Amino acid sequence: QVRLVESGGGLVQAGGSLRLSCVASGSIFGIDVLGWYRQAPGKQRELVADITSGGSTKYADPVKGRFTIFRDNTKNLIDLQMNSLKSEDTAVYYCRVTSRLTSVLHDYWGQGTQVTVSS
Repeated sequence: QVRLVESGGGLVQAGGSLRLSCVASGSIFGIDVLGWYRQAPGKQRELVADITSGGSTKYADPVKGRFTIFRDNTKNLIDLQMNSLKSEDTAVYYCRVTSRLTSVLHDYWGQGTQVTVSS
């Protein structure tokens, strides 16, 4: 079973930057969409940004212009560059990959990495 592992979270002051990375423990074939989600205390998990296998990106409105999702075909699956961080960005950030092989959909999630932004 392939596992996703996130890294790069931590504590940062408002206005600062962090870069999250997501790696897989093995190969994932038939990748469809790769994305970052986040869940703040007491709130539902929400999409932050995703990128399709074709390279199309989508961002949640609160992060547009501040966050950038990168696809890395050599080392990491995806990175998330987060700039101009705000206290409301504080959350656990999760990597997600969906893949499709012979019409079977696979949905992989990482365990999450904590991002805390102090005001």
